[in-house]
Formats: sequence, C-alpha cells, structure tokens
Amino acid sequence: MKKILLTAIYTAMFMGAFAQTGDIFIHDPSTIVKCDGKYYTFGTGGGGIMSDDGWTWRSGAERPGGGVAPDAIKIGDRYLISYSADYPGTRGKTHGVVTTMWTKTLDPESPDFGFTDPELVAWAGADDDCWCIDPAFLLDPTTGRLWCSYGTYFGAIRIVELDPKTGKRIEDNEPVDIAIDCEATALMYHNGWYYLLGTHGTCCDGANSTYNIVCGRSKSVTGPYIDNVGRDMLEGGGKMVLSAGNRVTGPGHFGQYIEEEGVEKMSCHFEADLERSGKSVLGIRALLWKNDWPVAADPFKEGTYEIESERRGYALELAVDFVRMGARAGRGFGNASTPDVPVADQSLSDVISTWPQGLTEIRLGDYMFRPHQRWTVTAVPDKGGYLGAPYYKITIEGTSRALAATADCELVSVPEYTGAPEQLWRIEQLIDGTFRIVSEKVPGKEGEQFALVCTGDATLTLGRFDFNNVNCKWNFRDR
Repeated sequence: MKKILLTAIYTAMFMGAFAQTGDIFIHDPSTIVKCDGKYYTFGTGGGGIMSDDGWTWRSGAERPGGGVAPDAIKIGDRYLISYSADYPGTRGKTHGVVTTMWTKTLDPESPDFGFTDPELVAWAGADDDCWCIDPAFLLDPTTGRLWCSYGTYFGAIRIVELDPKTGKRIEDNEPVDIAIDCEATALMYHNGWYYLLGTHGTCCDGANSTYNIVCGRSKSVTGPYIDNVGRDMLEGGGKMVLSAGNRVTGPGHFGQYIEEEGVEKMSCHFEADLERSGKSVLGIRALLWKNDWPVAADPFKEGTYEIESERRGYALELAVDFVRMGARAGRGFGNASTPDVPVADQSLSDVISTWPQGLTEIRLGDYMFRPHQRWTVTAVPDKGGYLGAPYYKITIEGTSRALAATADCELVSVPEYTGAPEQLWRIEQLIDGTFRIVSEKVPGKEGEQFALVCTGDATLTLGRFDFNNVNCKWNFRDR
C-alpha cells in the first residue's frame, strides 16, 4: 500500500515545469560525458552542445566524421566516440558502418584536443538483415569488457564486443542479435542485471513523432532481454521507460549518467518541444529504480510543500513558539445536536507577529499544516543550475523568509531572500524516489558539497550526502 501511495504522489506532484535552457537543440544525442568540469553531448551531423553546469547549454562541442547518432564514453583518461556513417537512407545499397575514434579531451580549446583516425568496428552489407546505425557503448563494470549495440527497425539490433584499450572490434567476434522493432539502443548494468534500452515508434516527424523508450533485462550481456511481462525483445517486447508528456513528445536515444551512488540521471532528445516551435531538444530526467526496473522521473514542480524527513516523517519547520488554533476544543465524540461548523486553517496573519524578526533556527516537528511548516519552492533559473535542473529558493509560504546555509553548516531562515548562493538549493530525486536537498554554497567552504541531513529526530545540519543513510533523504508532500 505504501509503495502504491508514493507512486501516486510522485505522479501527481512532479509533472514538470522546467527544461534545459540555452542552445539545447540537438537530435540523436550521445550519452552525456563530463570532461574537465564541463558536460558534453554530440548529435547527428558532426556537432554537439556543451555546458558548464549541466543546466545552461551552448554550441561548441566538436567531433569529426559527420554521420548519425554518435555515442561517447570515458575509458581511463581518454574518450571513445562512435558514430554511424555511409547511410544512404534506402535499401538496396550499403546498410552502413560503425566507426570509433579516441581523443584525450573533449574541450576543443585544449591543446590536447584531436581525434584518432576512425576505426571500422561494425558493418552491414546490402543483403544483411541489419542496418548498421545508432551505436551505443557499455563498459561492463563487472568484467571491464566493452560492448557496442547498434541497429534499427529494418532488421535486428545487434551487439558486438570491442577492445577497451584500442576501441577496435575483438578479432573473430561475431555480432549477436538481441532485439527487433526498435532503434537507438543503449546498454546499462544495475544490481546484477544488464538492460537494453530501445527507442520504439516513429521519428523525425516533429509533434507527430511517436518515439518512446522501452527496455528489457538479462543476466547476460548478450541476452536474451526480457521485459516485465516475459516478452523477449527479439520478439518485439519492451517495458515503457519514458513516453510523451509535459508538452514534449517523442523521447529517444537514452543515455545514463551516474553522478554518485543513488543519484542517477538519464538523457534523451525529445522529437518536439511544443514550447519551442516543435524543435528537437535535449532532455534530462532523474532516473529511478523500482523493483530493478528503470523509470524516468517527471521533472520537479514548483509549489508549496511539507518537506518531510524520510528518517521519522517529521516536517521541516521554523523554530517558533507553538500557537494554538482558535477553535473551541471538543470533548468526547462531540454532540450530535450541535451543528457542524468548519474550522478555519491557521493563517499566516494569525501567527507571524509572534515570530522572531531576524535569523530563525530550523528544526523538525510533527506536521500540522501550520504556517511555520509550509515551504514554497520556486525555481530561479537566472542563477544557474546543475545537471537537469535550475537552482531553487525555499521560502515560508506567503513570506520572503528564505532557507539558508551558514558558515557553521547550520540551517537558518533569513528575513529576506536576496539570491545569495547560500540561499540557493539543488533538489535531486534519488533512485529510490526520495530526494536530496543540497546547498549551492556553504560560506567559506567553496568547492565542497553539503546536503541537508538529520542528526536526530528534531535536529538538522548540513553534511556529506550518503545514499545509504536515511538521514539524508527527504520527501515533498503536497498537503
């Protein structure tokens, strides 16, 4: 029952409001890769986009070779890029090739920037039951072996093993068919399972594109990949991961990005963003795991919430005196002869005169939907952001009293929101559906990251995030 309730809450609350900003126009994006503090993704045609913070993107990422649907991966201290080329778009001719190439850095301004000559790793002849496009990498974390999937609707999706030291195809390694009826595949590993993500539906038709992302899983990297109801992806199976919604449609080209344990993101393109003239744009979502199946989270939505600790269920609140409500207390079970009269909620005007004027401490307490427990979360996209979202300010509903970090790693409410870095927060959904709340900056501790942490049922601090510590996890309740 609890899992069902939480799922319903997530679905209702987090119907997203914000997408990436800047130059986010891209088609067939590669998996996002971080290099020297910047984020990069490459698209069809030879170019790509980059970002300093993961929120605001710009053009400038470069790769040679043109072609379609590249992928990127960091192996050791180098970056391996794949793309498919020689793809005429009609049957009866060559069905394409996949090539790989290395570079020491993705920064085109670096003196170390430059790609090796492309290496042919997969191909499909005119009579082959496979179109050799849309390559994607998996570096197996359990074995260190490197794999590449590729293919499209016109034939099979295949997987082939590459040498992680050279990027070349393992000699005498023959491709294995692992799926049909999809394209733009990706591979990932989680908790003992290998996952094949495929893009199903139609592309390249703007707002009428029917692309969606599905998956199956296997205990072997070469399959069989089976979906949640037992269908083999070689027979067209696939469990839904992400489909259209929130004014964007046609998600495709899945990529996984692991920030740290418990914090994962997925990238894709949306064939059409209806707020941006129906153009193809980069999308980033939190990646959740439910019963060992991947789920794309909806973007976080601005609103007024109870901020609840996962540890005990207590609520974040101003440390102010409790003010009793004006309703007359009843005795027993009431008197049936007395008419029922609604009891008004306690309002801000009922209590604000009793609150301190200056800095106010923050604590945890039983939630009673009182004004000192209701927090309005508002995006401030002009202040920058992080991978997939802007920073937020967190204020007491109806006021400018803002949540802020102190130099002592404590949490206070300041009388007025000013936009200072210590008043900005990143809110990231974790793989189990809970959230972490991280200060953009703790004064005097530049370059370090501190999250909101319980140190007791009622006490708080800012400390290191640990996914395995329930004290670091929070929920946003709309009630």
